[in-house]
Amino acid sequence: MQTNVSYYQDKKEFRLFVTNTFSNLIQLKKDGDQASFNQLVLKIIPEIRKYVNGLLNTAIKKGHFSINKYKADDIIDQLFIEIYDNIEEVKNEKDFYLWLFKKTNDLLGDITVDEEFDDLFFKNIDNYSKPEWDAMQEQFSTDGGGDLLMIEELDDMSYNHNDYTLNHVFVEDNEKELMRKIDKNLSTEEIKNHIALVLHNLPLPMRTVFELSTNEHLELEEIAQIRNNTIEEVKQLLKDAKKALQISLFNRYSNSSKNK
Repeated sequence: MQTNVSYYQDKKEFRLFVTNTFSNLIQLKKDGDQASFNQLVLKIIPEIRKYVNGLLNTAIKKGHFSINKYKADDIIDQLFIEIYDNIEEVKNEKDFYLWLFKKTNDLLGDITVDEEFDDLFFKNIDNYSKPEWDAMQEQFSTDGGGDLLMIEELDDMSYNHNDYTLNHVFVEDNEKELMRKIDKNLSTEEIKNHIALVLHNLPLPMRTVFELSTNEHLELEEIAQIRNNTIEEVKQLLKDAKKALQISLFNRYSNSSKNK
């Protein structure tokens, strides 16, 4: 099982870079140099774009709107305006990173608000058998799943950085033995694919909280701020997402060695 150390370091470095750009952006706006302001923002945007594309791609694949209805560029263009017009809302450079994600989340919320809260999958997750999981995985993979490039303006797969590991799911000491039991029978690719499958089918709030915690390495308090939730609400959403993943992994793979 592989770790996420290098990716985590990259995220920390990106957050530091965003923080350090804040004072420069403020000065460029004071100077009325919007061209230079936009050039500096362009260095921030690629990481934000990955987050935007991930949510849009899932919403498209689940049929909540067509591939041509929204594009990442629409969100990014509006984000440029939001940053330039409202950057003075940020009182401290350390708050700039979260402010960017909150602005992005607000813009995404305007178009994903109609996504249905379909909790049937979540409610029945304990009842799916291994053959049913395998059939879902087959359909997910055949349809492209998390690896299908559905956003036209992307020319690579970097937006869908899927480095999920069992360490993202089994975090308590009393869960480590179960994690080892499952891990010894699975390849890294199987783990990534299964977690991506489950996340794809979870309700949007659970999926988003898990992604912000796992991929963006944000604290519960920070996620609550971005999503306008209480800390307890975020904690419960993350707990439910991890529980769903644990149950699904156990039901599908705990006896995999016997099935081979």
